[in-house]
Amino acid sequence: MRTRLTSKPISWLYFYLESPISTQTNPGIRNIAIIAHVDHGKTTLVDAMFRHSGLFREGQAVEDRLMDRMDLERERGITIAAKNCAVRWSDVKINIIDTPGHADFGGEVERALSMADGALLLVDAAEGPLPQTRFVLNKTLEAGLKIIVVINKIDRKDARPHEVLEEVSELFIDLDANDEQLDFPMVYAIGLEGIAKRSLDAPNEGLDLLLNMIVEEIPAPVLHPDRPFQMLVSDLGYSDYLGRLAIGKTHNQAVAAAAALIRIDAEDKIKPLKVNKLQVYDGLTIVDAARVEPGDIVVLSGLDEVHIGDTICTKDSPRAMRRITVDEPTVAMQFLRNTGPFAGREGKHVQATKLGERLHRETLQNVSLRVEDAGDKEGFLVSGRGEFQMAILIEQMRREGFEVCVGRPQVIFQQRDGVRMEPIERVYIDCGDGYSGIVTEKLSVRRGRLVGLVNHGNGRARLEFSVPSRALIGFRDEMLTDTRGTGIMNAYIEGYEPYRGDFPTRYTGSLVSDRQGSAVPYALFNLEPRGTMFVSPGDPVYEGMVVGEHNRENDLDVNPCKTKKLTNMRASGRDDNVILTPPRPLTMEAAINFIRDDELVEITPKSIRIRKRILQIGDRKRNRD
Repeated sequence: MRTRLTSKPISWLYFYLESPISTQTNPGIRNIAIIAHVDHGKTTLVDAMFRHSGLFREGQAVEDRLMDRMDLERERGITIAAKNCAVRWSDVKINIIDTPGHADFGGEVERALSMADGALLLVDAAEGPLPQTRFVLNKTLEAGLKIIVVINKIDRKDARPHEVLEEVSELFIDLDANDEQLDFPMVYAIGLEGIAKRSLDAPNEGLDLLLNMIVEEIPAPVLHPDRPFQMLVSDLGYSDYLGRLAIGKTHNQAVAAAAALIRIDAEDKIKPLKVNKLQVYDGLTIVDAARVEPGDIVVLSGLDEVHIGDTICTKDSPRAMRRITVDEPTVAMQFLRNTGPFAGREGKHVQATKLGERLHRETLQNVSLRVEDAGDKEGFLVSGRGEFQMAILIEQMRREGFEVCVGRPQVIFQQRDGVRMEPIERVYIDCGDGYSGIVTEKLSVRRGRLVGLVNHGNGRARLEFSVPSRALIGFRDEMLTDTRGTGIMNAYIEGYEPYRGDFPTRYTGSLVSDRQGSAVPYALFNLEPRGTMFVSPGDPVYEGMVVGEHNRENDLDVNPCKTKKLTNMRASGRDDNVILTPPRPLTMEAAINFIRDDELVEITPKSIRIRKRILQIGDRKRNRD
């Protein structure tokens, strides 16, 4: 094993340039990551493995998707953060790492793979390998891990397991897998029912087959007993009773609770370390341990300061391990404190300092996220993998009581030899045959290129495009409208290409309130011919707030608080009884995708509003002039 070289002349730092004197394995442990595309059944399969391994007593009531512990994960049905657990099978402890399937959370996948010695690749028997399948598999192959392929959901009516297996093999070849990786063991399964088969015609062997295959095929952790204890911090946690937690796989030697340990940070500086407890995973919980064997995943508690990528080792032999590296961010978004007239009414945290502390705290656990001071003492520039990752962060913050304003996501460009380069994504859209034309037309306008078209003969087509990342900001909602809600879009970063040129991002303007007050039915009814409204009668509005989408390209200042002029003449009809069209619901993702560069989304624990950066009408006009 070779670790990175450094240009810093540090006399105490040892690097493994020579071959190890001896190599051993710990046969009692297996460390395996579960990788797949979104909704291909990772968490459900882990549930079945829990039940089959005897973790729960017979008849015990257990919730589904046990590994999805966050409220957002259960609500959205996706895994956001990688999590650890452990089961025992045939006297072997199997540490399981459930990873996210969305490319926006790729940093979670990369740090999770640093603890694994192998991986289960789940592929839906009907959908086959999708963009996130490619992304997570590529990271696993680069790490050199042993892979077991599981063709899942073979009970689907539209399942095509033989074709999917061929597509998986082609994907391995396309990703330059070596001969050993190409010779992967595989299983056909129905994770929800705990069914596993060696072939489609073979009898059901249950999850015995899969668990035995993990023990037999996944290599045990490799140890170098001639080297001292090391641990790479791959995850962080926090306990109200134990303080900060550092999580990672132990290397080379066992570690005892009373061991004298140190920490080596990103600048290769030695920091003293005081560890209160050693803990290991047992099922869904962690338990105390007086000693942790090499190759196991350990939880160190009570640390004052630690970061993902730090090395924890013995005081007598300080040796740094290669830090976790992740792909560069592709999208940046501005976070500002709420400066609107309603600031502080609905949230607990409105100060810029509180906002900055929360964002910097997020970077401690999310290695793919970066935070920079915007320089105006009120805002921060947050860079990450995609707009969905940003939306999840914002949703977490609003549930914690934060009020924040965010700008439109901006793609991060690069300069190479004086040429402006932009990130390019490979986009797959699954839609009905009748909608392929409009989808192709819309992406062509956005500088996209159609590179593939597959029709399985079931009335749906899969289109493959090469599209600039900036073209996809706000496109998902438009695509769903064009396909009547039946389209499915997935994408992954393909690389960087020279800038492909400008294109229009929005063909409509905004209806902007010119005063503060409450929206009135009479005013909204008369504004409906101008566009689509975002507010309902009685909603509070203020000057500069966007209350609707204008039918035309320009912005229009309107009065949503206007009431009907009253006279002493009795009305001959019921013209004051207006019937309003229901307003368009503003979800966070929809609002972020809608705004232009001169607009912000104001997010509080109770409300989502769109506003202009400059609220006053006069100031906006002077700024345009």
